[in-house]
Amino acid sequence: MFYDPLLVGITAFLVLIFLLAITVPIGVAMMLCGVGGLAMIIGLIPSLSLFGTTVMQSVVTYDLSIIPLFILMGALASRSGLSQELYDAFNAWLGGFRGGLALATVGACGAFAAICGSSVATAATMSKVALPEMKKYRYSDSMATGSVAAGGIIGILIPPSVILVLYGLLTESSIGDLFIAGFLPGILTILVFMIVISIVTRLHPESGPAGEKSTWKQKLNATLKTWAITALFATVIGGIYFGVFTPTEAAGVGAFGALFIAFSRKRLNRKMMKETLLETGQTSAMIFTILIGAITLNNLVIFSGLANALADFVSGLDMSPATVMLIILLMYLIMGCFLDALAMILLTVPIFYPIVLDLGYDPIWFGIIVVMVVELGLISPPIGMNVFVIKGMAQSVPLVSIYKGVLPFVIGQMVLIIAVFLIPEIALWLPETARAFR
Repeated sequence: MFYDPLLVGITAFLVLIFLLAITVPIGVAMMLCGVGGLAMIIGLIPSLSLFGTTVMQSVVTYDLSIIPLFILMGALASRSGLSQELYDAFNAWLGGFRGGLALATVGACGAFAAICGSSVATAATMSKVALPEMKKYRYSDSMATGSVAAGGIIGILIPPSVILVLYGLLTESSIGDLFIAGFLPGILTILVFMIVISIVTRLHPESGPAGEKSTWKQKLNATLKTWAITALFATVIGGIYFGVFTPTEAAGVGAFGALFIAFSRKRLNRKMMKETLLETGQTSAMIFTILIGAITLNNLVIFSGLANALADFVSGLDMSPATVMLIILLMYLIMGCFLDALAMILLTVPIFYPIVLDLGYDPIWFGIIVVMVVELGLISPPIGMNVFVIKGMAQSVPLVSIYKGVLPFVIGQMVLIIAVFLIPEIALWLPETARAFR
């Protein structure tokens, strides 16, 4: 006995919300809802057969090899001492200014994100480097923890970004174009956060005292030590920009480059490789589990006609495309306060993407602005994944102090999102110029 497909689709999403509320892992919850819903539409045996095909295609697809390769690159880089060198370089240039250590933290987070691709990993890694230094110079708890938590969110925007990879695979958009499109908004995010720090420390000088000023020789020496990460980023992103290799090939080159850096610094030993490979395997398994669940749920969306029904409903509303887009982004902002960034992208993009295309928006621009809104959710109450990461690193700091610290950065990120919404060229200019070199 089969049921009305649209009703099944709606019911499946209500069940999914319930499963998430009782803390069922989101990948497992999406699989259960997807398989169960499809069984009610096409039958149990065809549903299980389609699920098996989904699992197989997900783990053997060549394009998906980019995910574990970039994760491996970030894991190797974080264990090669690059985070400390980045912080030292930015500290040499900015540490002597008021709020300089916080400025250096945001700059180092942005640079480390260029080889990491994960917001949580960026925040966790940089907190070990930056928080002790800011405590030494008596920064306020809110400024110290807020700057690290906010700096960490840049990890999913500046390429290489696992979130952008998954968005590209879900929407069949160019991953290379997405990487290049995220670069300028990522740089602007760093600059906006630095402006936020400057304003806060001007209003409250005691929150971020100036550190020691460095000589020109110290600045030069600290900058030269970052040659490895600069070369790695330039090779990976420059190769994609100029069409030298595909994003998947770039991931392989990046992983090999990070391995070479670790070897040249004599950091490559049995213990380090075991920890690196274990981290890569665990993170990749988590991502692929959620991805398989999202694809399974997407199959239900297709068979139930839920996406088409939602698109027809939206097109029937007497609202401008800009208004509809603002509603979608507001929904992302609300969900970002409760859901993990990866899960949210995989869960919602299959539903919202057809609507966005019908409204006439560029899919590359939509991917970038969605990631920016998701970034905001990483530091927004009541959840804010990065806030809890920093809380784990600075257990003596009250949670309310961390939220107080990230609030000015939330406002700054909102301003930047509005700018990219009103001026799409901020995200689209670099991809358009890159096409001229291919």
